[in-house]
Amino acid sequence: MAHTDHQTMRRVLRREIAGTIGLLTDEHDFRAMRRYRSFTFDDHATYLKQVETVLKARAAQGTHTTLALFDPEDYAAYCAETGLDPEAPTSRTRFTAELAGTGPTIPYDGRPLATLVPALVDEAVRQATWEYATTLLSRLGPCPTCGEDIGRAAFTRASDLLARILDTAPPGDRHLVCSVSGPPDTLVSVLNGDQDSDGAIRLDEAEVLEFTSVLALGLATRSPGGLVLRASSPDTADRVYGWRLRSGVLEPLTAAEVFDAYCTDVESGDLISPEPGVDYCPPPDLGDENPAPGHRH
Repeated sequence: MAHTDHQTMRRVLRREIAGTIGLLTDEHDFRAMRRYRSFTFDDHATYLKQVETVLKARAAQGTHTTLALFDPEDYAAYCAETGLDPEAPTSRTRFTAELAGTGPTIPYDGRPLATLVPALVDEAVRQATWEYATTLLSRLGPCPTCGEDIGRAAFTRASDLLARILDTAPPGDRHLVCSVSGPPDTLVSVLNGDQDSDGAIRLDEAEVLEFTSVLALGLATRSPGGLVLRASSPDTADRVYGWRLRSGVLEPLTAAEVFDAYCTDVESGDLISPEPGVDYCPPPDLGDENPAPGHRH
């Protein structure tokens, strides 16, 4: 009887242990891992099927699993820094455990890997964009005129602008895209807000942080860019409008400019047919920012 009780308690405890699986999402990374003899898979598709089988089995047992993006180059660097043998499976386990706390992750929720892999890659891009934007903001230093931290001031200003943009948006789900041109790279951030039955907008905090950081970088460095919002509501046409980011200021785009942006192929420059059920319109008035006279970071 006591032995049975102990088995039951262990089963309960196993359900309370969360796990992380480091996932090789593409063929390139998979091939890179095949350099290690202890990595016994030889086909990426088979590997993904086996991972999915393990995930389903853990879920059936009531065990929570997190998916992390396994990067072979980062793994090799980690082993070199820590003195671990990259051939040892325990080294991969330790690296994956590190990813659970520091790297891009998403929870396994029962959806097929074909759906979860793009979501994991998107999360990795989001985190990398946020880290890059934050690093650039931190390097701007203090304002030579007033001594205020330029990056922090720009982030505060971007947060205020984002709040105004969301507050003035028409009812419905919101999809925002902010782009800031380099050098050296063009950063693009996406923010989605779903409207619930009470009319409140649900936002992902990590997406908000990344979006605000990218917008702040454009404001602080006066880099060219833009911000576009699309509002979608049942039984009504989607509304699309936006602003041009120039010289550290958001300038409203006309309806014609928004139309041209959406109906022009970005690669060829050719005109494309407008999307049905979409209204291209000027943005609402965001009000005055009231910066200090003659001085803006």
